[in-house]
Amino acid sequence: MRFAHRLKHLRKRSKMTQERLAELADISEKHVQRLESHRPCGVRLITLERIAKAFGISLSELLKL
Repeated sequence: MRFAHRLKHLRKRSKMTQERLAELADISEKHVQRLESHRPCGVRLITLERIAKAFGISLSELLKL
C-alpha cells in the first residue's frame, strides 16, 4: 500500500477529518491533502513523527507499506 493510501486509511479508520489530523499533527490541512494525494511532495521526518503521534502509533507503523 502506498503511503498516500495508508495515511488516508489510517485517518478514516480513526474517524478523523483532514482538518483534525492537521491540528493534531501541527501541520496545515493543505499539507495533509497533498500527502494523501498521489502528487509527490517532500515530507520532513518531524512531520511524519507528528502524524504518527496524532494516530497514537509508532513511526515504523505509520511507514509500514
